[in-house]
Amino acid sequence: MTSLQRSVSGSSQSPRSPSSQPYLSVSVTDPVKLGNGVQAYISYRVITKTNLQEYQGPEKIVIRRYSDFVWLRDRLFEKYKGIFIPPLPEKSAVEKFRFSAEFIELRRQGLDIFINRIASHHELQQSDDLRTFLQADEETMERLRSQDTGIFKKKPADFLQIIKDVQTKMSDVVLGKEKPVEESNTEYEKLKHYIFELENHVAEAQKHAYRLVKRHREYGQSLSELGKAFKLLGACEGKDVGKAFSELGVKSEAISVKLQKEAHHLLMNFEEPLKDYVRAVQSIKATIAERANAFRQHCELAETIRLKEIALDKLMLTRSERVGEAEHEYKELKAASEEATRRYETIVRRMNEEMVRFQDEKTNDIGIAFHEFAKGQARLANGFADAWRSLLPKLDACSPDTS
Repeated sequence: MTSLQRSVSGSSQSPRSPSSQPYLSVSVTDPVKLGNGVQAYISYRVITKTNLQEYQGPEKIVIRRYSDFVWLRDRLFEKYKGIFIPPLPEKSAVEKFRFSAEFIELRRQGLDIFINRIASHHELQQSDDLRTFLQADEETMERLRSQDTGIFKKKPADFLQIIKDVQTKMSDVVLGKEKPVEESNTEYEKLKHYIFELENHVAEAQKHAYRLVKRHREYGQSLSELGKAFKLLGACEGKDVGKAFSELGVKSEAISVKLQKEAHHLLMNFEEPLKDYVRAVQSIKATIAERANAFRQHCELAETIRLKEIALDKLMLTRSERVGEAEHEYKELKAASEEATRRYETIVRRMNEEMVRFQDEKTNDIGIAFHEFAKGQARLANGFADAWRSLLPKLDACSPDTS
């Protein structure tokens, strides 16, 4: 829960009172399957509670689908260069899992985390697109989603030109005609190395967490089947032995239920947070790529201006009639260069701020995940021990005296 959310329950003043502590609380609830076949999708109720004056009222409820969240993420990524845009939960690539209760709940939880990270971010929470997402009706959102935006919705001729430009640029680099322009900054290199290493390590931890969840479920299923077998065996035996087998079967099934519950708890509170942080690091890598593009544009324009200045000086010496035209081009390039420099410097500033925020949040979130893991394992171990221990006296009574 963010500090903004915590202020909701702590405020005793009128929700729209100017003296109230500002808050913006968002929850994603009530997933519902709509449509059939390939057209089927899940809708969610998105409930916003706020006292911010730029919103329409203290509470607003809208219906949203996954593609609406994608629209918001893409809009923020395009407008807020340098900020680590929170990642979205994954789409299921396997049709049979797409509408399973567990997947739907994981998706709902991930979307709730996504929107609250945006709502609690000091810059992103001021976004017009966030307000639109939280307040617009479904028809407006559908129209916004369908608008032609992004590289893959350009005209075919434009898209072919983009591909051609990329291929030309790559050929120039490979043939040595052009070297890739990169920042030579020791601290930034350390940052990139840290991010790539972090992705590898968190992904490895998530992979083993997945295996642990799977093992808990398989072990629970085996104990359940073993319990049924013991109960059947108990029905075939004499009074004392049969009762002992039956009780052993009951305990096995009870422990199986504990294992299944703990596997679900492990999935929701340990594996999924680790997976979310893998996606978060990938979001940082996307910002690193944007920074590289901004730096390259900054350098290329600076070099173009340098060459343009030389050409302009030559024209002025020869008193060419093209001086006026060249000066106009120079001014336009100069303005573009200054804008590219500002864009690059903004990304650098934001990234520095974002890394501090990311480190704090990572320490807190991962700490909570590992605490939940340890607590769950301790709870499971104690449950196991108590269940088997309570059965020992009854089993001892059925055992022959070995003294």
